[in-house]
Amino acid sequence: MTITPIRPAPQVARPARREAPTHLFTIGQAVRFRGGFGQQPARAEIYYVTRTLPPQGGTLQYRIRNDEERHERVTSQSDLEAVREPAADTSLMERTFGHG
Repeated sequence: MTITPIRPAPQVARPARREAPTHLFTIGQAVRFRGGFGQQPARAEIYYVTRTLPPQGGTLQYRIRNDEERHERVTSQSDLEAVREPAADTSLMERTFGHG
């Protein structure tokens, strides 16, 4: 009778646990389409985030809406940038140069 040694099962490397991506923009936040390098955005209108959507193809998605349009758009996080809306009581000089 021959005895065959028992080999331990090979160790299987577990995939590294990845953190779930987080949305940078919140519902109600003002955003606009990001321009390319040295270019103004093709659509400079201000949109508001109406809903955060799950990732598609590794990119987070948003539903956005412009006050002048009757429909919503779906776009990816990489296509958007935040808009800082000036307070209503600030002067033109403060909005332009950041001080009075």
